[in-house]
Amino acid sequence: MEKLLNSSRFLVLFIVVICSISALLLYTSSFNVIINVVIEVIGQVPDTADSGKRLAVKLLKILDTLLIAVTFQIIAVSLYRLFISSSETCGSGLLGALKINDFHDLKITLIQVAMVIMVVLFLEQAVEVGATLETLYMGVAISLVIFSGIFAAKSMGHRSDSAQKSD
Repeated sequence: MEKLLNSSRFLVLFIVVICSISALLLYTSSFNVIINVVIEVIGQVPDTADSGKRLAVKLLKILDTLLIAVTFQIIAVSLYRLFISSSETCGSGLLGALKINDFHDLKITLIQVAMVIMVVLFLEQAVEVGATLETLYMGVAISLVIFSGIFAAKSMGHRSDSAQKSD
């Protein structure tokens, strides 16, 4: 039974492949959009504040898409490293830079990336719509989620820190 359960970790490979393809598609799509925005700006340089705002919103949306692509890439690399590959590659590459050593670290990293994505979404709203009541409500809602994420990450971090101290 243990052998069967140990070999079932390769089922995670399906998630790794899906996340990798998703990240690649989002990177490709973003690259295509960036090329089109550059061509558009070269063809007609923004000459008013409104057209400058529209350009800023387009660029923020591209940034948002790229952050989501990075999230898929982090999930793919982390799950591969944690469940499939040997421990020889532990400190190298993306996981070494992000200090993802276990599933717990992956959860904290994903919480942090999600918070950055929400801040970018709020910035898009603020630039696109301006100072409206809707923007205020969105800001309050996002700040509540971010504070909850910070609390959750700190709570998880403390558990990890105390476990390391006992070793």
